[in-house]
Amino acid sequence: MHKIAVISDTHGKLRKEVIRQAENCEAVFHAGDTGSREIILRLKEIAPVYVVRGNIDGKWAADIPEELYLSLYGFNFYMVHNRKHIKADISKTDIIIYGHSHIYKEEYAGNVLYLNPGSCGPGRFRPKVTMAVITLDKEKHTFSVQKIHCIKADAAKETKILQKDMYSIVKNVSRDMEAGRKISEIAERNGIEEELAEKICRIYSTHQGIDTDGILNRLDIWNL
Repeated sequence: MHKIAVISDTHGKLRKEVIRQAENCEAVFHAGDTGSREIILRLKEIAPVYVVRGNIDGKWAADIPEELYLSLYGFNFYMVHNRKHIKADISKTDIIIYGHSHIYKEEYAGNVLYLNPGSCGPGRFRPKVTMAVITLDKEKHTFSVQKIHCIKADAAKETKILQKDMYSIVKNVSRDMEAGRKISEIAERNGIEEELAEKICRIYSTHQGIDTDGILNRLDIWNL
């Protein structure tokens, strides 16, 4: 039996639970948006790391490939950050690893598993911080996948509080936009960064009739 820790979208944050899970595995797959080279270096202290470049990974990640095809423990893997960007021939692939959406997903297409481990970086606006561990049986050529929740109860409570705060912020930002205020003014009035204010306004203006919950749902998968 061989175990692989599968993570994505750390966005510069490496959680203790991720490290703990990785310490029980023989390899780590990172599906991009690491956020910093330090994340990769820390993981390499634990096990061999296989990583692809995500859309937020800047010039420092120029040497990291956008896609990666590899064979490990008798299985063929293909890795890419955004599933829409698959370019390689995946006909002989057993497992495809991807990220980007921050949403955990296991989906089969024929005998091929498409696995998105979700995001195990910052908690964002909902307590859904996940990764996966793949257990491989080389002799039988079978595998199983375990979904891991990386956020503890106290952290989940803090995230729920943040969610309540964000509900008020989104509601107030929407009102400020309706009042014709500029992004810089909206950000200052609500005590948030201009980048977040701009994203809320963009979603609000491009989705007619959207409510506060709808904006929050879209922010939860928005690349910050």
